[in-house]
Amino acid sequence: MKNRLFILFQRLVPQHLLSRLVGYLAECQTPWIKNRFIGWFHRQYQINMNDALEENPYAYPSFNAFFTRALKPDARPLDTDPDSLVSPADGAISQLGKIEQGRIFQAKGRSYSLTNLLGGDLDRAKPFINGQFATIYLSPRDYHRVHMPISGVLRETVYIPGDLWSVNQVTAEGVDQLFARNERLVAIFDTEIGPMAMILVGAMIVAGIEVVWEGQVAPPMKAPLVLGKRYDDLMTLARGEEMGRFKLGSTVILLFSENSVQWNAELDAESPVQLGRSIARFTSTENTDS
Repeated sequence: MKNRLFILFQRLVPQHLLSRLVGYLAECQTPWIKNRFIGWFHRQYQINMNDALEENPYAYPSFNAFFTRALKPDARPLDTDPDSLVSPADGAISQLGKIEQGRIFQAKGRSYSLTNLLGGDLDRAKPFINGQFATIYLSPRDYHRVHMPISGVLRETVYIPGDLWSVNQVTAEGVDQLFARNERLVAIFDTEIGPMAMILVGAMIVAGIEVVWEGQVAPPMKAPLVLGKRYDDLMTLARGEEMGRFKLGSTVILLFSENSVQWNAELDAESPVQLGRSIARFTSTENTDS
């Protein structure tokens, strides 16, 4: 009953208005406002600041600056095996496994369309049909920058407008097509093991999604339409390099083509992951220049 009421509340609340108001507050630099917000959040979620480049939470100019804080250079060393795929973020596995006939497992018998997740373009989805996926949830207490799990050349991005359901176990089990309904940014890279898609999923009170090559992409400055962009300047991001960040956090979904990666056997739903640690091994390589 409690879970049904939680979902009903989100159906009734103005999701975008609430999220944008929180976003405005999170950018506020008035000391007494931002310090109260930071102090409450720090206590509520027991944030560990020992790994932060700036350990004093009140030294940040705004809540968003605190929330997207940088880490010390040695805080998240990369796995040294060159054939390992590393976690792009701190968080926990929501689900991972094989993409079955173009559908991705969500929770408890629910699945969603790969094509819908990627913006409704079948050609964009084709390389990942029967491939592998991993859904990684970032909790409020986690580090909220997202990094590259493998070196890649940026090929395409697609901003897809949508709902702003909160993302957690309750909504994953109770909301159909959750990740294919929420606002999201798809970034597609060419890598040594073939194409990789990284999807940054928005959620309730997520105030924004940024990427390093373009700044804030969600919410968009223009009308909220599907916005696609292809890149011909061959911008490469190295394994472990930052690719984006959440202003208040949500979920990262990784997609790979068939026979390209094998997830580490110890990983399952709710397994904790940490940026830079191995989550899979490469099972094939592909020359992306051919």
